[in-house]
Formats: sequence, structure tokens, C-alpha cells
Amino acid sequence: MEHPEIISKDPKSFRIKPNLASYDEAAASPQWDSVKSELKWFDGGGINYAYNAIDRHLGTPVESKTALLWEGDRGDTASFTFGDLARLSNQYANFLTGLGVKKGDRVFLFLPRIPVLYCAFLGTLKTGAVAGLLFSAFQETALFDRLENSGASVLFTTTELSSRISKVRDKLPNLKHIVTVNSPDFVSAISRQPDSYACVRTVPDDYAFMLYTSGTTGKPKGVVHAHRGAVQAYLTARWVLDLHPDDIYWCTADPGWVTGIVYGILAPWMLGITMVVHAGRFDPDTWYGLLEKYHVTVWYTAPTAIRMLMAKGTEPLKTRNLSSLRYLASVGEPLNPEAIRWGVKAFGMPFHDTWWQTETGSIMMANYPTLPIKIGSMGKPFPGITAGIIEDDGSAVADGKEGNLAFKPGWPSMMATVWQNQKKYDSYFTAGWYVSGDRAWRDSDGYYWFVGRSDDVIKTSGERVGPFEVESALVEHPEVAEAGVIGKPDQVRGEIIKAFVVLKNPMKFQKPEDSAKLTEELQVFVKKNLAGHAYPREIEFIDRLPKTRSGKIMRRILKAKEMGQPIGDTSTLEEY
Repeated sequence: MEHPEIISKDPKSFRIKPNLASYDEAAASPQWDSVKSELKWFDGGGINYAYNAIDRHLGTPVESKTALLWEGDRGDTASFTFGDLARLSNQYANFLTGLGVKKGDRVFLFLPRIPVLYCAFLGTLKTGAVAGLLFSAFQETALFDRLENSGASVLFTTTELSSRISKVRDKLPNLKHIVTVNSPDFVSAISRQPDSYACVRTVPDDYAFMLYTSGTTGKPKGVVHAHRGAVQAYLTARWVLDLHPDDIYWCTADPGWVTGIVYGILAPWMLGITMVVHAGRFDPDTWYGLLEKYHVTVWYTAPTAIRMLMAKGTEPLKTRNLSSLRYLASVGEPLNPEAIRWGVKAFGMPFHDTWWQTETGSIMMANYPTLPIKIGSMGKPFPGITAGIIEDDGSAVADGKEGNLAFKPGWPSMMATVWQNQKKYDSYFTAGWYVSGDRAWRDSDGYYWFVGRSDDVIKTSGERVGPFEVESALVEHPEVAEAGVIGKPDQVRGEIIKAFVVLKNPMKFQKPEDSAKLTEELQVFVKKNLAGHAYPREIEFIDRLPKTRSGKIMRRILKAKEMGQPIGDTSTLEEY
């Protein structure tokens, strides 16, 4: 199961010396205590995410530094310094306090990526309330489920989005205030608020923000994170994303997704980093233009976006000057090997895969600036994190053998609870381990390799096959843009592998004989490049794959449709 393809790192090639000088030295001892002195703590050991992201910079040179470079979907722009954000978020905190919001209350934000979102989010955390982020694509059922379960008392939204709430408002007795941020009354009201505010002295275990995750069955579950997560967010942004004071950083994740909160708001600002935010949808030319215009140096994006850029080739890059880029990272789903190779071809550097979950709160495993990349690997655990591959009963699995990817509980950013669902929270833990739900294996060098979600792994003719490895093999074919793979029940083999394939140029294969020929070619291609038993016996060409807004392929939806079964909660699906 060894993967020999390696990208070595030459220390002389680094434009800036990486923050993490030696992974092995850092991993040899716990790191959390050493970094705590770099954050701002209240007397008695209290800590607040927003205070550390913004207010800690007041009275320092960072106060006048640009924190946010914002660009709208129509090219309109705005910029804000750390001092600006401190004062604006204070006005939101004062506004919320005037509504009667207090520590522990839930305040939700149903907003597009506009500057108000960032001010309202920070202001909410300063009051000690729990902030909830909602994708702006949510419709009334998804909104009701989250607002009803959380018992949110305040909702920030826009006049355009508020109509989705109106039909369910009467069924939400806890929702006392719906605040439309672009109404003249609110604009006037917020402008009258004082721009100073004494941040509530939250303690590490106080709840900070919550996000809802969707499963195969049942309603979405509210994963809650505490202010203690600031310690891990801060250190991972410095060591994994390698953020330095002069960087211009762009995290493409929506704040409705945990990456968009932790690494798209809080962690970079704790480090005093200037950040780019784009409110528009994905478009290759627009994205390249933003990288060039703002001289982005560190770019954190998703494999889905990378594959969509790959589908356009390198021709659009020939008219762009992207020489400012020095570090690329990826998150959201496993990074296909071909995407890493393409990064080297297109930008002269690889994308560094990172692994974590909504429940873990921060990066848990990564490829690091100073470590060689084994192409296709998840990398190594973050220093201070104890990872393992275990059986269902918690016993260890030998290197080279597949098992459950698990972690010893107690890292700073670990979820604090699942809202009003102790049973669900307890289900994550077995025999002293947090069990991620992912299947993986570890090699003799300590690198981890993703196989698939435990409920996605395919068993065909007695062999276990991870859908991700088949998808990665298919994506390496020059005609394939994306692929989703499932196991389909079969009386003879138990399951067969079925692939749903999105083509780069589907018009070339409109004739049945052409698509049949390509199907056979892809099957042979996978047999040759992966394994004889791991090829898709069925291939269906489709226009797009069902994915979450974070870019994860929703294999369960592909399987449900294939089997004619209910598809469950679809509230987090990307809309096209």
C-alpha cells in the first residue's frame, strides 16, 4: 500500500523561512501551553475568540493595518483596518445588548458574504452569545430546522433573504428579532451605537459558535465550539498555512462552513493577517483576477475548485501575473493526486492537503511546508494531536492496514457538544478515542492515507475498495473533470463499483457509440492505473455531481438515487 511518488522540499526554495522549522521537533512535545502566552487572556483565565481576533491589536501597529479586502460579485470593493473592525463590531455588540442579548443566547446570521457578516459575527462573540452561521442558499425548511433546534433569539439577514423566514416565523417562538441589515432603519440604528464595548469575559469552555452538519438520516445536528479553540486555530494557521505578517491571504470557504469561520475569519485575524474576501460565485477568470489584483500570497481553497480550474487548463494563466503566490493549501475533501501535480504545473508549487472536520474545530492532520509531500497522502498529525488507526473495538491496527481514523480526545478545538443531543455527541467516542468516521491507513513513515468514509467503502468480490482512490484514478484521465463513485448491490459480487463521471467536453461523446467507447477506455484506464478489481463496472455520464457547499461529493445522494431511496437532508447541497 506504499505510494512512492514524493515531492521533496528544498529549503533554499522558500521565499520566507517557514514558521514550523522542524515537524519532528514540534511533534516530540505538547505545544498548546507554549502558544497560550501569545494570546490575550482575561484575569482568571478567560479567553474570547473575537477579542483575540480584533481587539488584541488595538494600540499596536496592527490597528491601522488592513484586515479585510472585500470585493462584491459586481466588482464593488471595500477595505477595513483592524481598528475599523474593532469599532464596527463594538457597535453590533452594543446593538445586541440593547435587544437584551446576553451570554449563552443564540444569535444567527443568514447573510451573504458582505462586510456586515464579519462585523455582526465578531460583535456576537464579544457579547458572549453563541453565533450561528447559515448558508445564504438555505431555503425555508433548512432554516426552520436550525433556528427551531437552536432556539435562536436574533437573526441577522437581508431584505432579499428575509422572505424565506416569513413563512416559518410563526413556528419559531424563540426568535424575537429578525434584523434586516440593509434596511434604512437598521443602518440608522447601528450608526448611533457607541463604538466602544467591554468584551464579555468568556471562559475557555463557554460556547462561541455552532454549525449544523447533515447526515444520511434525521435532521441536521448542531455542532458547538467553545472559545478554547482559539489556541489551536491560532497555532495551526501559523504552522500549517504558514501565515506571516506581510501575507495577503485568501480562504475561499463560505462562512456557513467551519473553514470559513475558523480560517476565513478568526485564525488569520488573530495573527494580524490581511485577508481577501470575494462575495461572488466561482469563476476561473474572476478567481485568477483576484489572485493577481490583490497580490495574494497564501491561498486556501477546495479540491472541487482546483478540479474546476484544471478543467480549463493552464491557458488562462498565461495572461496573469501570479508571482505573488508562495503557498497553496486545500481542504474540504481529499485532494486527488492529479490536482497536486497540476498545482506544480500551473503555479510552480503543490497544493498542501489538510484534514479536519466540523467536529474537530481546527486542522488535525496536514502536509506541512517543510515536509516532503507523498502525493495522495493526508500528511501527518498536527503536533500535539495523537492520531491512530483502530478497529471498531478500539484496538490498534498495524501500519499498512486499513482501519478507523481516530484521535485521542482533549485537543483545544474539539467540539464542546452537539446541541441538545448528548446521544449523538457520545456516539463519536469509542474506547477512549474520537472516531472520525473515515477509513484510512498509516505507512511506515507515519504518513496517513485516506480510504473513504466508513459507510462509503465498497466491498466487491471480497475486496475492500475506497471510492476516493477510484475517483482519483478516473480524474487522471484527460477527458474526465470530476467523478463520484459508489458501491451498487450485486448478487454475485456483493457490490460492484459504479462511477458517475463529469466530462470536460461532453459534446465530444454525444453519440452512443462514442460514449460506449469512452466507457470501455475508462474501465481499462482504471484497471491499468489502480487495480484489476477496482474498476467501475458501470459508468454513467452526468452534467454535475451533488456536492455540499464545501465541495464534498455527496456519494450517499448518488447511491440513494441509484437505488430509488429517499435522499435525506439536502440543505447543505451546493446550488448550480
